[in-house]
Amino acid sequence: MTALKLEQPPAPAAPFAIGRALDFDLPPSLEAHEPPEARGLTRSDVRLLVSSGTAVPVHAQFEDLPTFLEPGDLLVVNVSSTVPAALDGRLRDASLRVHVSTELPGGLWLVELREPRAHTTTRFTDDVQGQRVTLPDGAEMSLLARAPESTRLWLATFSGIHAMVPYLLRHGRPIRYAHVPRDWPLAAYQTVFGTEPGSAEMPSASRPFTADIVTRLVRLGIGVTPLVLHTGVSSLEGDEAPYPERYRVPRATAARVNAARAEGGRVIAIGTTVVRALETVTDEAGAVHGGQGWTDVVITPERGVRAVDGLLTGWHEPRASHLLMLEAVAGRETLELAYRSALRSAYLWHEFGDSHLLLP
Repeated sequence: MTALKLEQPPAPAAPFAIGRALDFDLPPSLEAHEPPEARGLTRSDVRLLVSSGTAVPVHAQFEDLPTFLEPGDLLVVNVSSTVPAALDGRLRDASLRVHVSTELPGGLWLVELREPRAHTTTRFTDDVQGQRVTLPDGAEMSLLARAPESTRLWLATFSGIHAMVPYLLRHGRPIRYAHVPRDWPLAAYQTVFGTEPGSAEMPSASRPFTADIVTRLVRLGIGVTPLVLHTGVSSLEGDEAPYPERYRVPRATAARVNAARAEGGRVIAIGTTVVRALETVTDEAGAVHGGQGWTDVVITPERGVRAVDGLLTGWHEPRASHLLMLEAVAGRETLELAYRSALRSAYLWHEFGDSHLLLP
């Protein structure tokens, strides 16, 4: 692995290295610890870095987003909304936090077990195959086996729960990790587009959007069209592949994407979840079709993308698999330029952080 030394903001040094996926040191000072609203700002008062090829990235504010788009462009958004997917549980005499990640066919679920620790949780590593976890209101969870090719997710079934979403709304709390030191209400984890509950964690790329920004985009002739991908937990490490997630791409959305591209417009995915869903229903000729189910598509530079021309996303952690998707969309050199610039200019990471627009 070759190390590149970068000019840094007034923060701990953050050497940036190149591996298969980008690998770099993320200083704690660049982690967003709270929503911008907690600092007296609005959702859209975050920064926006705009990358286009090998040009020097442009620094802007999210409110400026419409100025970087063109009439005829089409934004594809994820309308999945966030559910409070963290449950308190007990395994034998130990307290656990259960993160309910993803519904699978046949009544199975993917879950992650976490151990409460101070103001956060840490990974729970014991082998508990075949054991049961007691949950609120008399419900139980049976741990069947570790999920294939995963070191932290479990296949599980639930009993005593008639419908998962209403149960989570009664007994759960939003998933959070150590970089967010206190609880925030579920509303802080919703987006302006969210209409269909089902995501364990927020599809955070669209968090900075406001109704006013959407109105401005539409007035400029920039389209907005929906799909659904219910996101699972984001705690996977760099050596773990993405797991199946449930999606639905309406036929009307597929038709709008195909029409936009035929007319010379750019298709901009709002979030990596949108890229994954669209690429799942795109054939080798680049035509997008309606469809639904569970996607196991993993997007890498070798695979490439066929359905999207650009991507609006947040800032991803070192070695995250999402970085390979970004490289597939924009290319390695563009990605390196962007992450150098973001580190040097003290952009903020994670779900409450700043934004990154990658254009052709």
